[in-house]
Amino acid sequence: KLYPMNTVAFIFVRGGSKGLPGKNIKLLNNKPLIAWSIEHALSSKYIDRVIVSTDSKEIASVALHFGAEVPFMRPDELAQDNSPELLAWRHGLNYLRESSGSLPNIMVSIPATAPLRNIVDIENCIDLYNNGAVEIVITTSNAQRSPYFNMVKKTQDGYVEIVNPPKSAILRRQDAPEVFDIATVCYVANPEFIMKNDSIFNGRVKAVNIPSERAIDIDTLLDFQIAEILINHKENI
Repeated sequence: KLYPMNTVAFIFVRGGSKGLPGKNIKLLNNKPLIAWSIEHALSSKYIDRVIVSTDSKEIASVALHFGAEVPFMRPDELAQDNSPELLAWRHGLNYLRESSGSLPNIMVSIPATAPLRNIVDIENCIDLYNNGAVEIVITTSNAQRSPYFNMVKKTQDGYVEIVNPPKSAILRRQDAPEVFDIATVCYVANPEFIMKNDSIFNGRVKAVNIPSERAIDIDTLLDFQIAEILINHKENI
């Protein structure tokens, strides 16, 4: 099924990256990292426009080459290490409102750091959003650790304790409440909600769970190397 027009995908990428300098245009299997996400967005039958929001002319040039729009440059104050991502979302939506007179029906964020996603992962998120009763759809993957079982925090006196101590002792992992890691595969949001709220968790949030091998989030050189191995493995099957 096709949804009403006016679903806009954004890819929000900064030029500066402390964990892995230049990562957004670093070649992953001979293709700049950001190009993987641009191609995923362009391949979805649900998405009408693909816009890259960046402060970097170099990233903008790569984005244009791979078929995305770069109709504005992101201001420096929204591209710092500590800049809240939601402000960049709002800046992109403001641009659309000013240039077209209205907000899009649906905003999709497709981070550049999750190049192993499938297009179906994006479309499952949009489907879940369109089923209603939700302001935001996020993606998750199965957690490797649980705050109820095998994650600890340091106390003021230097000891460690379980992050979230259960009311009764949990001796087996499977007895702990099920928890998930937030993934960066895809976000689908109601633009009106984003303009008015400072946290995505202020609204009704649902999640699409993604297999761990497709949910890898590239932040360090090790992540990049793991992604390269997985991509080569997938392409050799």
